[in-house]
Amino acid sequence: MKLTKRLNTIVSLIDDKTTVYDIGCDHALIDIYLTLNKKNNCIAIDVNNNALESAKNNIKKYNLENNIKTIISDGLSNVFIDENNTIVICGMGANTILNIIKKSEYKKIDNLIIQSNNDLYNIRKKINKLGFFIDKEVNIKDKSKYYTIIKFKKGYKKYNYFDYKCGINFDNKEYIKYLISKNNIIYNKIPNKYIIKKIKIKIENNYLNKRI
Repeated sequence: MKLTKRLNTIVSLIDDKTTVYDIGCDHALIDIYLTLNKKNNCIAIDVNNNALESAKNNIKKYNLENNIKTIISDGLSNVFIDENNTIVICGMGANTILNIIKKSEYKKIDNLIIQSNNDLYNIRKKINKLGFFIDKEVNIKDKSKYYTIIKFKKGYKKYNYFDYKCGINFDNKEYIKYLISKNNIIYNKIPNKYIIKKIKIKIENNYLNKRI
């Protein structure tokens, strides 16, 4: 099966032989691919019964009913987390992702693969504070939209403001230029009376410009 660039990046960050908990599994494409190609043990999870039925139909299409478990659950609330695990939470907002992690037995989690639709600053900072460090970070463009996919591992590293705000990966220069351009748009929309906000954006852009 062929995955989108975004999904292909997600699966590339998942270690072989880990048990994968795919939260908000949608059509279970990640689970099917991993089961067929990387021999992971996958659990497809969704809070929406219609979404889970769609996942089950796809799983059946590939004759993997005995290989991929499906669970209706609000995040990990109804799920027992096995050892040597990877939790995948992608395509959601930052608050939803953080609530899912905080409500879980997160101290049992070994690896997290996160793709948030917004607020990467708080994703990086708050997950780090829960006892995870950034192992890898990938910025990709898929169908004219940029995505940042972050792999966290259990453990701790110290980061500064710019690490949380801008990330730790500067390989994709076009993405950095995109961030600068986005900041410029925000800067121009901020009224001059909010001078502190404008100064912060200028400082951030100076930092980013040095990484090009």
